[in-house]
Amino acid sequence: MPVSLQPLWDSLASQVESGWCPGLAAGVRIGGETEVRAFGTLDVQGTAPVRPSTPFRIASLSKLVGGALALDQVAEGRLTLDDDISRWLPGLGDLRVLASPDAPLSVTVPVRGPVTLRHLLTLTAGFGIDFGDTPYSRATRELLWGPNPPDMDPDTYLARLAELPLAAQPGQRWMYHSGADLLSVLLAKIAGKPVSQLLAERITGPFGLDGTGFPTGEENFPAVYQEEDGALVEAGTYRDAFSAPPQFESLGGGMVSTVPDYVAFLSALTDDVLLPAGTAASMAADHLTGSQRAGLTEMAGPGQGWGYMTAVQTEPGAAWSEPGMWGWAGGSGTSAAVYPNGDTGVVFTQRLMSGPQDSFDWFWEPLGRVRAALRSSG
Repeated sequence: MPVSLQPLWDSLASQVESGWCPGLAAGVRIGGETEVRAFGTLDVQGTAPVRPSTPFRIASLSKLVGGALALDQVAEGRLTLDDDISRWLPGLGDLRVLASPDAPLSVTVPVRGPVTLRHLLTLTAGFGIDFGDTPYSRATRELLWGPNPPDMDPDTYLARLAELPLAAQPGQRWMYHSGADLLSVLLAKIAGKPVSQLLAERITGPFGLDGTGFPTGEENFPAVYQEEDGALVEAGTYRDAFSAPPQFESLGGGMVSTVPDYVAFLSALTDDVLLPAGTAASMAADHLTGSQRAGLTEMAGPGQGWGYMTAVQTEPGAAWSEPGMWGWAGGSGTSAAVYPNGDTGVVFTQRLMSGPQDSFDWFWEPLGRVRAALRSSG
């Protein structure tokens, strides 16, 4: 490593020592060199240490893997970005759209065009999380909201989704999360095999990402906590959702990984060895128009765009960030991003995010200082 990362590691150790969470793991790649550290224990009882190889539930960081897997299938010629997904999912071939966002579910208008793969990847398919109190929000809260993967098999999920109107015309606005779950169903249908098998054949197997995939029920995960009345309480429902192989393999939030694996995954994308040259750059480019961006601004704040299953920074922001930086965070307490020059940061914790505006500044700020010191010394 060209400069000392000790200020970063000291910050992470302090975060654990403060009681914010019992343990965490983090990794960075700077100047092409990777370093990974782990801190604390798997639970508040201190039963075992967190190690670099510890598997974590990565929640919405699954989306970046889903985006890469979809673009791999595009590169293989299995489909195009603008293909109508009802070619493989015929139940979605006769959709209706709410007449207005707060309309009753029965008040609809015709859809103006098909839902495409591009819509799924940019989360503009017309369905997803509605954070308001509307008939659509109430009707879809169980089906479309996280953080747990859908508690049903993919065919049941598809049938229930087909019964609902879209909340917006395809391509009209960004709506979080659910496009990634439908992407999971679509890729399995196209490949004629489970998503886990396709993932192993195309990404995790070739790149030796042995700790990445879907839960098997054999993992020794860190306990995941949420704050209640100032104390850490284990999130039992979330724990139980990952205690056995899933009936729905969700690329929206159902994957598990290790910090070294995830750094290697992002590095393979950045270095154009996972996808054909230029494909990762397209994945990490902003594909939203101004009118589509409102939902993302509500979720991620201003100055953010969306590529193919990843956020993209479009304007100057925090001192440690840069326009062109891309990545995302997961509700289970995970965060990962790649700088325009390829420098990469990944941190996995065991404390659920309390909302979309939670930050990981205690990781990104010291990493930014390390990068600034490197530029000064260069």
